[in-house]
Amino acid sequence: MIKAIIFDFDGVIVESVEIKTNAFAKLFEHEGGEIVKRIVNYHLDNTGISRYEKFKYIYKEILNRPLNDDEFQMLCNKFSVLVVDSVVSAPYVKGAEEFVENYASRYKCFVVSATPQREIEQIVQKRNMNYFFKGIYGAPTTKKEAVKAILLKENLKPTNVLYVGDAISDYKVAKDNSVNFVARINNNESIFAEIDCLKIKDLTNLQKILETL
Repeated sequence: MIKAIIFDFDGVIVESVEIKTNAFAKLFEHEGGEIVKRIVNYHLDNTGISRYEKFKYIYKEILNRPLNDDEFQMLCNKFSVLVVDSVVSAPYVKGAEEFVENYASRYKCFVVSATPQREIEQIVQKRNMNYFFKGIYGAPTTKKEAVKAILLKENLKPTNVLYVGDAISDYKVAKDNSVNFVARINNNESIFAEIDCLKIKDLTNLQKILETL
């Protein structure tokens, strides 16, 4: 029986994956088309990982130059400016708003995101969703650490928890913590093609899935 649900945010609660992709392209457009293409491909292959880690990788492996603290902070600030308002106004994944409104009182609901802590809290609050979630976790806390903390703090058995994500990193976090997993499929079919897990196009039938677990 499921007692708690952990949601990734981008691509699971709101349709905001493309917003983040466009932000990476915009941030590095001065590096030229080929570099931007490599950066965007890296980002898309590693959804669910914090921008902090992505910036470090991009500089080390793609740009081949050091990233000092000042430039790192500038990148973080610019990225936030590019995405926050757009994510706040992005449409919900179909069924997401209705689900949390109708079932947040039945299940303990949490957001676990790779978005920085302060930013994800701000976005959730601006969307007037904060009262639906018992906890909101963002970077630098890793998703694996966040799920582990939820299990301990709420005294939950892994079998009583469902993680809804849209990235392989989400799947791995769920498996590392032995919790149930459902993949939201939306232009990421190839990522989950070989993964044996429950898959949904949106959240309209999430309650029916919960009843089977």
